[in-house]
Amino acid sequence: MSANLQVETIIRTTDKELRRIGEKILAEERITPEEGILLFEKGTLSYLGALANHVRERRHGNKTYFNRNFHIEPTNVCVFTCQFCSYSRLYAHRDEGWELSQEQMLNIVKSYDGKPVTEIHIVGGVHPKMNLEFFAELLRKIKAHRPDLHIKGFTAVELDYMFRKAKLTVEEGIKKLHEAGLDSMPGGGAEIFHPDVRKVISADKVDAEGWLKIHEAAHREGMHSNATMLYGHIENYAHRIDHMQRLRELQDRTGGFNTFIPLKFRNKDNDMSHVPESSIVEDMKLYAVARLYMDNFPHLKAYWPMLGRQSAQLALSFGVNDLDGTIDDSTKIYSMAGSEEQHPSLSTTELVALIKQVKREPVERDTLYNEIKNYKDMDLTLMASSPLYN
Repeated sequence: MSANLQVETIIRTTDKELRRIGEKILAEERITPEEGILLFEKGTLSYLGALANHVRERRHGNKTYFNRNFHIEPTNVCVFTCQFCSYSRLYAHRDEGWELSQEQMLNIVKSYDGKPVTEIHIVGGVHPKMNLEFFAELLRKIKAHRPDLHIKGFTAVELDYMFRKAKLTVEEGIKKLHEAGLDSMPGGGAEIFHPDVRKVISADKVDAEGWLKIHEAAHREGMHSNATMLYGHIENYAHRIDHMQRLRELQDRTGGFNTFIPLKFRNKDNDMSHVPESSIVEDMKLYAVARLYMDNFPHLKAYWPMLGRQSAQLALSFGVNDLDGTIDDSTKIYSMAGSEEQHPSLSTTELVALIKQVKREPVERDTLYNEIKNYKDMDLTLMASSPLYN
């Protein structure tokens, strides 16, 4: 859809409230929480898509970012019992899960020697014996082996437990891990901030204020982070907007968030299996509203291992400008919850093709969105024949 046609679609809506919100967004004015809820309640998919795509192209043109990365999941043993989780195993049943040693994790890093990956993503369960010192030492070993590798690690849930067990303040703990080699933080563990939802789905782990405090401390330390929202379960539209509002307010203060990542609830093998998953229409509406509401977040990501490849492609027309990375079948968090991607892995060639198929411009980035290579004019046949991209 051309820019002019997008604007025409927005302006000609017969709903006066929606037209007023659309005009505000076209004028680059911030929308209110009430207007965000109204977009969810009254906005059609075509209207929200036109608005979100307009904002996406105003900020990023056709560029769609990805990186070359892999995950390490140290353990799925966890002290917490989140209702939506299909991944973790309680410590009493740790024989059903896995626990990696430092040596095993370092060997995973070494398996990528000579490969052009730029990021390692470290997240897992909250294991009572994998403490702050354990992970600080791991970070130092990874940096000693491959200093150029950007380490993005540990959700605020993991960090909250580590810091409390080490009897350190949030600021002290963040500084210690940063000095050991932690470069940035992922956005996991946010779920839904509103206490009415959080006490039902994840009552025993760090609350919204604690999550936000840890990310703010990371930003003050000079680190960037991401933010997530788990949607499509028992929350309502007001809960979603409340969540996004809290993130938007922190971003106003620090500017430290890179990316907002909506994460779709998947209902396989967990304590919320009776809750139906959201439809693809609801998924796309959520991405569109997120792009419109999170006006100070530069990037919006569709995490393809969770959403599936085709849905991730579709999301590129609803405000999304990032698809995460190659992954290399190195995460089980969503495959264990029943996502379409049971072995999530895409080569660089496959990711580039995925983006080009929907007429977008594939751009490889590093973790902080510095552009590494634009693949717009790369021939896919040549890429497919090169080990550099496969």
